[in-house]
Amino acid sequence: MTGKLYLVGTPIGNLEDMTFRAVNTLKTVDLIAAEDTRHTGKLLQHYEITTSQISYHDHNRKHREAELIKNLKQGKNVALVTDAGMPAISDPGYDLVKACLEANISVIPIPGVTASITALAVSGLPTNRFIFEGFLPVKGKAREERLNVLKSETRTIILYESPHKLKQTLQNLGQYLGKDRLLMLGRELTKRYEEFLHLSLKEAISFYEKQEPKGEYTIVISGKEKDESLNLTSEELKTELRELLAQGVTRSQASRQLAKISSLSRQEIYQLSMELDEP
Repeated sequence: MTGKLYLVGTPIGNLEDMTFRAVNTLKTVDLIAAEDTRHTGKLLQHYEITTSQISYHDHNRKHREAELIKNLKQGKNVALVTDAGMPAISDPGYDLVKACLEANISVIPIPGVTASITALAVSGLPTNRFIFEGFLPVKGKAREERLNVLKSETRTIILYESPHKLKQTLQNLGQYLGKDRLLMLGRELTKRYEEFLHLSLKEAISFYEKQEPKGEYTIVISGKEKDESLNLTSEELKTELRELLAQGVTRSQASRQLAKISSLSRQEIYQLSMELDEP
């Protein structure tokens, strides 16, 4: 009989956010795979958990994956934890979950706090439709392409950012999305110096021109207003279509996306996309 892999959510700051179920799971499994065993060791000590640990992080996950699968197939139960929040959400875990499912090994979620949803809930921005982008590409064409897609996104957008990159990210967001766009900056969520700033991109850029960012940030940004349409010419629309198609977006997806910022319908833009192949 194979064991089970438990994805255990851990606190993102405040240790009191640990659930009873999470503590009990970590006490009863045979092994804990942790992103940083020293960091997790403090959590285990706090809750008097004596289960053995091994490391599982971005740099050793390929090697560890085979070892963990072997343990699971031998009937051992394994808990996967990261330094903060839910495993596999902007943290190691996806590859192991995928490997377990392919090997018919059960994966059991033990829910915990997640910074993205925590920040969204207190943002005051629409919560019925949103997208989670995690960390933007660091630089270059990949970053530009992602920002180009986000500028026409009508859903609420959630990003993560480190303090030393926050200023540049705010500048880039202002450049692509417009400085009047509303956002909420959640800093050091659930920790001692937790702070929430509700302001526009322009105000956020100005605020951090006067002081250095500190701590980890979750950024929640309002989506583009649906009635914001641009009077783009057919040639301008074709240029936008070419860029999106070059990124691997389908004609249908590109047409739907551009219809949100154009006075033309999705069907009309789709017809323009068909003309791109004509000489």
